[in-house]
Amino acid sequence: MSKEIYTDRRSFLKVSSAAGGGLLLGFNFMACETKPDIAQFLEPNLPIPEKWNTMNGFLKIGENGIVTIMSPNPEIGQNVKTAMPMIVAEELDVDWDNVIVEQAGLDTELYERQIAGGSQSIRFGWPGLRKAGATVRHLLVEAAAKELDVPASELTTAKGVIYHKASDRTLGYGDVASAAAGLEVPEEVPLKDPKDFSIIGTSQKNVDGFDIVQGKPLFGLDIYEENMLVAMVEHPPAFGMKIKSMDDSKVRSMPGITDVIRIDVEPEGWNPQWSDVNAYPELIAVVGKTTWEVMQAKKELKVEWEVDTELENSSNHTTAMADLLKSGKGEVARSDGDVDKAFAAADKIIEQTYSAPFLAHNTMEPMNFYANVTGDKAELIGPIQTAQFLETTLEAVLGLPKENVSIMMTRMGGGFGRRLYGHYATEAAMISQKVAAPIKLVYSREDDMTQGTYRPAYMVTYKAGLDAAGNLTAFHIKGAGIPGSPVFANRYPAGAVDNYKVENYKVETNISTGAWRAPRSNFIACAEQTFLDEVAEAAGKDPIEFRLDLFEKAKNNPVGEENDYDAERYAGVLKLVKEKAGWGSDASGVSRGVSAYYCHNSYVAQVLDVEMVDNTPKVKSVCCAVDCGIVINPGSAKNQIEGGIVDGIGHAMYSALTFKDGKPGQRNFDSYRLIRHSEAPDAIDVHFVDNGIDPTGLGEPSLPPIGAALSNALYKATGTRHRSQPFSEEVNLLG
Repeated sequence: MSKEIYTDRRSFLKVSSAAGGGLLLGFNFMACETKPDIAQFLEPNLPIPEKWNTMNGFLKIGENGIVTIMSPNPEIGQNVKTAMPMIVAEELDVDWDNVIVEQAGLDTELYERQIAGGSQSIRFGWPGLRKAGATVRHLLVEAAAKELDVPASELTTAKGVIYHKASDRTLGYGDVASAAAGLEVPEEVPLKDPKDFSIIGTSQKNVDGFDIVQGKPLFGLDIYEENMLVAMVEHPPAFGMKIKSMDDSKVRSMPGITDVIRIDVEPEGWNPQWSDVNAYPELIAVVGKTTWEVMQAKKELKVEWEVDTELENSSNHTTAMADLLKSGKGEVARSDGDVDKAFAAADKIIEQTYSAPFLAHNTMEPMNFYANVTGDKAELIGPIQTAQFLETTLEAVLGLPKENVSIMMTRMGGGFGRRLYGHYATEAAMISQKVAAPIKLVYSREDDMTQGTYRPAYMVTYKAGLDAAGNLTAFHIKGAGIPGSPVFANRYPAGAVDNYKVENYKVETNISTGAWRAPRSNFIACAEQTFLDEVAEAAGKDPIEFRLDLFEKAKNNPVGEENDYDAERYAGVLKLVKEKAGWGSDASGVSRGVSAYYCHNSYVAQVLDVEMVDNTPKVKSVCCAVDCGIVINPGSAKNQIEGGIVDGIGHAMYSALTFKDGKPGQRNFDSYRLIRHSEAPDAIDVHFVDNGIDPTGLGEPSLPPIGAALSNALYKATGTRHRSQPFSEEVNLLG
């Protein structure tokens, strides 16, 4: 198991310089000294070495063969801290039981894409991670060849041991690591054939699992430093408001309180990045000795607020989108054929509108960050998905050069897109700078849920035309969102319909919105796949066969050249889920719904079984087929798919964030409904397509289609179509 080790880039440079002759590859990662107490958290086959050989910034090898591998990307529960080192260890050909994994800090000079977002960590990291391990293995073999005085071509490796079969001699990696570190680094090295993988494709336990179950400090909220103060912020109660005046006299006299300040996290002349989303740039911060004292003091703040911009009114959101869709003044994103002519000639026309509300992210761990800004240096530690963008922001707002800003990423208690936006870390740094002390900023659940950065509200109208034989001849999509359309113009069924048109509409808002797990796809997949079931029913066709017919068209005679999906792979997951779920052999009392979607470079198809119990739907099971290329860690991959399915069912069925006069209507879990344990599926059956293709996204793709599978199953169970989320409001199931 691993122990979290925090290291900044200056420590890395010090270590790598002292190593002498160590490698610095273009994709290298940070090295650090191992602390002695790591031994008590590790269960390797070998003892912890006293001396480490720094092979490069990414790998260290002890004299006894123990290997330390740095994990570069943020860990938000998607298990990249295990999967990424597995890729390196595979090409290194080391025994996984003798690997220590450590979390790397931010270093934009050594790292590529230190981001957790878009389900792309493994996809983007795959080539470089493989090359990192293979390069060190090559150098170890070269050093062993010199030691044994034999050609390198006669040597083989396995589990950290180098073999010379002809002379029956062996050397451990630790025996030649020092010599290997001084060799010239080749530009290219051979990589393993996937059929020879021995680590990739096996289920390995979470490297933090041992620490997590024991409650060891891994998360941002666990950070504690001597003389550290605690800060909490007060923001306006409604969007479109700002501070007019405040009375903090009582707060300053309360136990443990050291300061009350106003901060503006958007200083004049600053040009915010996309990651600097923040609806409330001017805040009040209460600073004190303990979280409890600060929380109590914040309640005693007397603040007068005033309207800054026009207030949002939730009753207008749905109306505004609906009116916009009817206006016909959208931006045409794609147009194939002549939809108007095709609809005029259609034998049957189906038209429906679907909508979804704003959603909060509600990560298990609310926003928090540690900051210590002293003079010309800033040290930050905390949970962030986009540390490299945060570094640029801090350079601007603190007035410090990047090389004087150190950011260490902790494990996160959930991200789901919420921690792409680092305003809370910026706030922590500016508070620390202003009070001249190390502080940990902590958001309460209410602070987080009412601050914003919500999943946008969406609405889409679909219109389809069928000929007399039930063939789809026309398809028109009009998508609106607050603030932008959810429609991907070049995704299915684009390319499968001769006459196809997409129009996008946007409603301006001062509500802060941002990416929420599988952005845009999280809504549009449910709407699209629910509508396709309606069209299949109108055509008198089985819903799976109806979709497969369209894929045949897209594969054999595609319309247009901008279609961004592979029709054969897309159809493949549908065929697989049809087989594995036993589609067509429905059990008595069980209603089934199907859905399939492509996003984040991966394909997912699902069949959901629902049963009505006392007039309440109960999801019995979900069968899921996934094409995401090579699966690194099957056990973890299955967990991600299961998590996405449960999350998708819960939010489609129960969740909503509403507003009145710009004020969020839900502040905590007593009013914001999440799925409960008893409402999760009884069973989830996951099947991966084994095609040997390089890995693609996995953390998000299982969520978007599950809402439609649920909606389609509910229709079969109740005879009612569900077109507005959350579905529970339509069937009176909110408990």
